[in-house]
Amino acid sequence: MTPPSSRYRRLFAAAAIALVSPVVASAATPPNTLVMAWNIDAISTFDPAQIGEVVTDEILRNACDTLVDFDPDDASRVVPSLARSWSLSDDGLTLTFNLREDMRFPSGNPVSASDVAWSMKRVVELGFGNAATLEEYGFTADRIDQAIEVPDAHTLMLHFDHPYPQELILQAIAANRVASALDQETLMAEEVDGDLGNRYLTNHTECAGPYRLRQWNAGEAVVLEANSDYWGEAPKLPQVLIRHVAEAGTQRLLLARGDVDVARDLAPEDLRNLDGSDGIEVVKALKPQLFYWNLNNGDPIFANPKVRQAMRYLVDYQGLADTVMAYSGMPRASFVPLGSFGALDETEGQPFRLDLDEAKRLLDEAGYPDGFETRLIFGTLPYSAPIAQSLQQNAAKVGVRIELERMANAQLFSRVRGREYQSAIQSWMTSVADAHGMASRLLYTPDNRLEARQSMYPSWRAAYYSDEVNQEVQAALLEADPSARETRYHALQREMFEQGPFAILFQMYDVAGKRVELHDWKSNGFRVYYDLASK
Repeated sequence: MTPPSSRYRRLFAAAAIALVSPVVASAATPPNTLVMAWNIDAISTFDPAQIGEVVTDEILRNACDTLVDFDPDDASRVVPSLARSWSLSDDGLTLTFNLREDMRFPSGNPVSASDVAWSMKRVVELGFGNAATLEEYGFTADRIDQAIEVPDAHTLMLHFDHPYPQELILQAIAANRVASALDQETLMAEEVDGDLGNRYLTNHTECAGPYRLRQWNAGEAVVLEANSDYWGEAPKLPQVLIRHVAEAGTQRLLLARGDVDVARDLAPEDLRNLDGSDGIEVVKALKPQLFYWNLNNGDPIFANPKVRQAMRYLVDYQGLADTVMAYSGMPRASFVPLGSFGALDETEGQPFRLDLDEAKRLLDEAGYPDGFETRLIFGTLPYSAPIAQSLQQNAAKVGVRIELERMANAQLFSRVRGREYQSAIQSWMTSVADAHGMASRLLYTPDNRLEARQSMYPSWRAAYYSDEVNQEVQAALLEADPSARETRYHALQREMFEQGPFAILFQMYDVAGKRVELHDWKSNGFRVYYDLASK
């Protein structure tokens, strides 16, 4: 990586001073820089084959364009990006993309269809969690070379094993980070022990997009700079500084003082106090992210579906929605978010309420009339602790004694991905506006063995496996009639209210507090567009 220039050293120094001493004199943010306060402690790499966190995904999506993109104003529409057009064969088995011819990487190397094909194949070859995004549509290691074809420098063909719905494929693969164009020549020059540049991408983004990663200091800040060779319209603000600020109160102070343009993790009381105050706006958009109580089905207690259902009646959905989640989420117990194809409506998708008598009855039937002891782990999101405490208090009333343990988000992810927990508070966001996006991760489990390490499947993390449910998920995916397909998803949601592996709590909003001087802060629920923001 290029050594940081003096201007970036100044940006980092300013960030460090404010973080250590948040009561220093205020100063407006630089006019050419988007400055954000965000808890970014979950970042571990910028390799699109490996990342899994919402934070890293958002940053990477602002650095690396994909074959197609979501319309910023309408997430249900797919628009051109690296590919200027596409077409599906009559049998539905081949999707052909025609790429733009004027694209270059920050290195100056031209972007070709071979770079996109190589980038997608390396995801499968490396075999990290994101390989599942391609493997579930037939792009497995044994057929990947035949499945992705490059007829010429600007044409890419994807050959499927089944006729999947075109809109789903465009959203699930072509608009996904696995379909970004990585600079093959640069990465192979940095390859170590056959890692295809994986180690290099820990702190680099060698791709075609509006920004590139200039610097990442773990636990401190991320700096992005505009890509001078970008094929599209240049970002209105050429620099982005994301300051790691874990505490919501500190984020609020920095925003109120004008030290940051946007604060991403404000607590409900902060949002309530800031909403409508001079110089600050609260903006939010419903996004396809679910916040849930993850119950490890490998634990003998939570292996019992009646216990899992009892836990759902310990959730004070409305009480939490009126308080700690007032700005952050809406009650939602279904695994399909509102706004997705196949989702139950708002009423039917939320059949639970706090009901201690029903929880006690289910525990009696499950063989736990005196309750049990268990442990709940959770991270540093501002609403995680009060939700955990609410669950603990309600559980105690039916004899379930929950010990709480708070930890950094990176540690939480590590524990859950290793199945080293009994229950945890987590979230999961799909990349498609289709029920399959959640069904394929929250319910479907290709291989439930511990050594399979299917860590990008929340179902695997919860040690949940049902051969019948796997078949139902695949049948819904391949159902050709849209009406019949929707009916299958409705039935699956109702079934999961009783049998599902988790207690799903809320559908989340993308909420932020921002200074009024910052214009065009755009979020459509699927991603945030840094390049559109201006001052």
